Amino acid sequence: MNRNLAFRILLLIALVALVGYLFVHFDLYLFFKDKNKIIHFIKTSRFDELVFIALQIVQVVVAVIPGEISGFIGGYLYGPFLGTLYSTIGLTLGSWLAFVLARFFGEPLLEKVVKKEVFEKFDYFMEHKGLLVSFLFFLIPGFPKDYLCYIMGVSRMPVLTFIVISTIGRFFGTMMLSISGNMAREEHYAMLAVVVVAAVVVSLLAWRYHDKILDLLKNHKE
Repeated sequence: MNRNLAFRILLLIALVALVGYLFVHFDLYLFFKDKNKIIHFIKTSRFDELVFIALQIVQVVVAVIPGEISGFIGGYLYGPFLGTLYSTIGLTLGSWLAFVLARFFGEPLLEKVVKKEVFEKFDYFMEHKGLLVSFLFFLIPGFPKDYLCYIMGVSRMPVLTFIVISTIGRFFGTMMLSISGNMAREEHYAMLAVVVVAAVVVSLLAWRYHDKILDLLKNHKE
């Protein structure tokens, strides 16, 4: 084992240990699942917009944190336009950071972040660098977008290409979450119910048939 690889592994172990300690000590996972706690924390912060963007970055890098809550909160606090803008900034920076971390640490990090079965499902597409297919992964609800950032980090995809694909691909879902959050703040519950039901149905269908979607994309590629 060369010194460079040994240094990266030791650095990775230290980073994982630090993140694990912070999440356990401060109950951060429970914090990110509680909408009211997040809203209160952001609203009482001096630079609330920067805090919200930072929270979006963290929820991408720590991929197990559900991103739907923070996206909804963005619209609730800042409205559909600014909510989408701030979320997009945070998600783009978080996606880039996850991508860069995976590229720097390589497979040792990937093994700790991404489940083996998830990696195996998407490895074919990353290896063949199908840009359109990669874009569809971010566009279609139900796909593990935060994990994809790490998987794409160990591919041959250029950083700038990844940023463009992930940012544009996430935009529609981010906008819908912001609109939903704004509807909740304005108490437009009937419209919110329609949007939520539609989003849930699409997400469930994508989750239920994601293996078939992958097979269709793979056969089309071949």
